[in-house]
Amino acid sequence: MNMKLLPLFVFIISTTVHAERADRDKPINLDADKITVDDARKVHAFEGNVQFTQGTLVIKADKIIVTQDANGNQAGVATGGSGGLARFRQKREGRDDYIEGEADRIENDSKTDKSELFGHAKIRSGLNEVRGEYISYDGRTENYVVTNGPGGTVAQGPKAGRVHAVIQPKNKDGAKPAQ
Repeated sequence: MNMKLLPLFVFIISTTVHAERADRDKPINLDADKITVDDARKVHAFEGNVQFTQGTLVIKADKIIVTQDANGNQAGVATGGSGGLARFRQKREGRDDYIEGEADRIENDSKTDKSELFGHAKIRSGLNEVRGEYISYDGRTENYVVTNGPGGTVAQGPKAGRVHAVIQPKNKDGAKPAQ
């Protein structure tokens, strides 16, 4: 990526994930073909056509594993689903649009407020989109890292993929960009 575009890229991408904060106080609804609960280890496994809904947040996957630590912090891992990808969709804070994402595996940690998307990772917000093999988002700092290699690495060589971003211009008058 051209280093002159990096500040613009970071600004645009950081504005894409302002999820609806009220969702955290809403009840969670889960549907699955099978649920396994291990209260002793505080592990819940949801398998088969899983749909997780909390307020405007919807996660669809083949399998979701949720663990909870002694302080009540939860971590979740969603894998598989339609076309082999786990997917999420959530309304953005104070707006009438949504952020959507998909990957082979999506991990979220409530303690650190970090989300990671592994393999075929893509996030869309309005007409903006970013994709790569790995996307990490820190909800506290509102910073993204997108790489072309697995787990945050940068792949090199002729067969290395590229990170891709589509960033729409901001119009001064607030009008939507031409499509």
